[in-house]
Amino acid sequence: MNKQLLETYSDYLMSSFSYTTATGLSILVKGEISHDKVTRFLSSEDFTSSELWEIIKPKVREIESEEGVIIVDDTIEEKPSTDENEIVCWHYDHSKGKSVKGNQYHHGALL
Repeated sequence: MNKQLLETYSDYLMSSFSYTTATGLSILVKGEISHDKVTRFLSSEDFTSSELWEIIKPKVREIESEEGVIIVDDTIEEKPSTDENEIVCWHYDHSKGKSVKGNQYHHGALL
């Protein structure tokens, strides 16, 4: 696993207030990381919930509080008939086991 790319990608997700895409990350870093590299990275491994928890657990423990909760939403809104653009593109949908065309939303909130 490319830990540096994982750090960059997770920072991008946590700091975004709107749609997140591999293209958006590439633009943010002025092309230093191609959107294809991000897409290949994300599809290179099929993480289980336990494996993902082990990756994020240290950060969660660092910021956890009796006064709040963390809410995470990773949703794909399918748009099969819409032309591809910066927001509508192909995403791997783990619930379907295949790629689908649509908007992918990554939202996280610390309440």
